[in-house]
Amino acid sequence: MGGKGWFAALAAALLCVPAFAEEGWIPLFNGKNLDGWTPKIKGYPLGENFANTFRVEDGLLKVRYGDEYQGEFKNRFGHLFYKTPYSRYLLRFEYRFVGEQLKDGPGWAKRNNGLMLHGQDPATMRLDQDFPVSIEVQLLGGFETGSRSTLNLCTPGTNVEKDGKLYTPHGLSSTSETYRGDVWVTGEVEVRGSEKIIHRINGKIVLEYDHPQYDPTDGDAKKLIEANGGKLAIDRGTISIQSESAPCDFRKIELKVLE
Repeated sequence: MGGKGWFAALAAALLCVPAFAEEGWIPLFNGKNLDGWTPKIKGYPLGENFANTFRVEDGLLKVRYGDEYQGEFKNRFGHLFYKTPYSRYLLRFEYRFVGEQLKDGPGWAKRNNGLMLHGQDPATMRLDQDFPVSIEVQLLGGFETGSRSTLNLCTPGTNVEKDGKLYTPHGLSSTSETYRGDVWVTGEVEVRGSEKIIHRINGKIVLEYDHPQYDPTDGDAKKLIEANGGKLAIDRGTISIQSESAPCDFRKIELKVLE
């Protein structure tokens, strides 16, 4: 093979190497099935994927609400948990919103999903528990008019610190743009154990806060505090994807462990 032919073949081979393999990224979603993931939907036992809510089609991880829902959500909040808990890492993902929300879904849940980080073990969740105690990276799609940020913070059973002070409200908005329609959005979250969490979109910081911790006033969190030896700080936990009445797709979810 001539010099030019050899170079072309090498370049073609390199293009076939996934980016995460070169950079140390671990694919949490393999594009083929839900291996490594376990569903927990409110009112159903751990492992039961009611109505095939979480599914893989066309290489995408899809959140859908099939015939068994009969067009009604009935507050059946769901979460799909990855098998391995992590502490210090980068999490990179691509998502989009599609279709229409179920008619009885909460108003705040329209074009709304989330990635739950530092979450509790799903085996410790109550059968009728809405959300795992966790730090939620809230994913929001824009409406036809008005602004609506994404990669916000929600805190089910948790608190954080912001600007050196304890922050106890349930939500904290990012400085992101509004993303309307079915556009794909690339987000990244840097998680530094119990020290700091940073949200980015396309490499730009849109939100950061410190010291994720359990909320001692929350009933579910109280049990976790006891199991944690009375400590409030959250250093590690599960990663999960939500289902809360709005259809959503993910085409990439990958993680890079930080020292």
